[in-house]
Amino acid sequence: MFLFCYLKPIFSSFCVSSTVSMFLNTLTPKFYVALTGTSSLISGLILIFEWWYFRKYGTSFIEQVSVSHLRPLLGGVDSSSPSNSNTSNGEADSNRQSVSECKVWRNPLNLFRGAEYNRYTWVTGREPLTYYDMNLSAQDHQTFFTCDSDHLRPADAIMQKAWRERNPQARISAAHEALELEESRSSPPLLSSCSCATAYILLAEEEATTIMEAERLFKQALKAGEGCYRRSQQLQHHGTQYEAQHRRDTNVLVYIKRRLAMCSRKLGRTREAVKMMRDLMKEFPLLSMFNIHENLLESLLELQNYADVQAVLAKYDDISLPKSATICYTAALLKARAVSDKFSPEAASRRGLSTAEMNAVEAIHRAVEFNPHVPKYLLEMKSLILPPEHILKRGDSEAIAYAFFHLQHWKRVEGALNLLHCTWEGTFRMIPYPLEKGHLFYPYPICTETADRELLPMFHEVSVYPKKELPFFILFTAGLCSFTAMLALLTHQFPELMGVFAKAGPPPFPSPPCSAMLLTWNVGETSSKLPDLIIKPDRSDPGYQLNAFLKGNSAPSVFVL
Repeated sequence: MFLFCYLKPIFSSFCVSSTVSMFLNTLTPKFYVALTGTSSLISGLILIFEWWYFRKYGTSFIEQVSVSHLRPLLGGVDSSSPSNSNTSNGEADSNRQSVSECKVWRNPLNLFRGAEYNRYTWVTGREPLTYYDMNLSAQDHQTFFTCDSDHLRPADAIMQKAWRERNPQARISAAHEALELEESRSSPPLLSSCSCATAYILLAEEEATTIMEAERLFKQALKAGEGCYRRSQQLQHHGTQYEAQHRRDTNVLVYIKRRLAMCSRKLGRTREAVKMMRDLMKEFPLLSMFNIHENLLESLLELQNYADVQAVLAKYDDISLPKSATICYTAALLKARAVSDKFSPEAASRRGLSTAEMNAVEAIHRAVEFNPHVPKYLLEMKSLILPPEHILKRGDSEAIAYAFFHLQHWKRVEGALNLLHCTWEGTFRMIPYPLEKGHLFYPYPICTETADRELLPMFHEVSVYPKKELPFFILFTAGLCSFTAMLALLTHQFPELMGVFAKAGPPPFPSPPCSAMLLTWNVGETSSKLPDLIIKPDRSDPGYQLNAFLKGNSAPSVFVL
């Protein structure tokens, strides 16, 4: 009995194995064709969805669902426990840091919608601006060009609604309506409206089809804006309402003068543009939100006035001020200019780098660490598109905005692009893990890819740094899809042969049918001999023969399994 209890699980496995074998023997080749084909189709659909999700969001859908939903159900880390309080606080701090680093900034060199962006759409049929980018611009316009007291003046109330309109034609019609209403009425001096200036701004930005037409409208806006600014400046201390109006009129005036300087730069009057920018920075030194110094740097580089460029960099390339690709790469360009005309990689490898060359290489490494996407555009390894109206610092959008205007300045300096080509990739050897630790700047933010996908149009392939490896589930589903597709093809071409292979899986050791197993044990045997087994297989099975006989049964007990 003890031996029977010990061997019972083994004989049970014999039963299961024989049952599975009988089931497989009844299957036809058509079943295997349908099974492998369906498996290949399902795994292929999963692979396509996983690849699309990874290209759009930069992560695996299965992995995200597992981390977000399955881990808590399976007893994941509980952030509310006291032992993990420090970890959760650290994660919260890192999240706040990443959000602050991924702040979207207004592009200081943004183009004109009517004269440049719309012309691109007319020629190519593509939209260069995304809805997210234009929505951010609408929010900026409402912040800069409106105030709480606009509803008290009919023309300003119209412009307040115009900046919220999504339809460009509706905005343009509202601007014309505000101008007509302002011309038909005579306002008292204390309630003089600034709607004329903002209406001209809207028409210059969106209705004007050329830069010259936009400049003409901005000059009309400047005339109206200066009058509003002078009046509000005298009344700003009479109450919070007048103070808000003065702040709005200041923003309007600075915006108009900056855009007029950009019109002069685009029309070839670069020296005039430089003078306007310098005067604007002296008149309003505290308004750094517009980043006018970046417009000034680009204009000075166009004039090849490198001494003034160095003076501007000495003022704004400070550790306490936020950096930008314009500042970092312009500093690298000035240092590369001193050695690039005589630089040779072969000579440098033989004699080593001089002090000036070392400074230039370090400046290039510093710039590449700040924004690693720029060199591919400067070296024309990636095609440029029109820059967006908003940029993400250290992201692909900032790299496009910088290279779009500064590529010509790098080409003008002899050997500068050659020096950049030879040295920029060395930065990545200095920072093997950019998301964890930086060298001269903070670690590279992980949110740039998501924000750049919202800012840049769909037809542009967003540059990603550091390069992400394919998730495990994409590789797994790709292998599963390939394997099942190969099985489906072989089963379709050779159904009989594949059926034989499917049915010919050998059992771990010979097992006769369950109904034919007999266990015989001589209970009355008192000798030290082990009990004998008699195995009587089914005679219809030619693979087995009777190989044991009962010896001296005085009182046999037979157990049938």
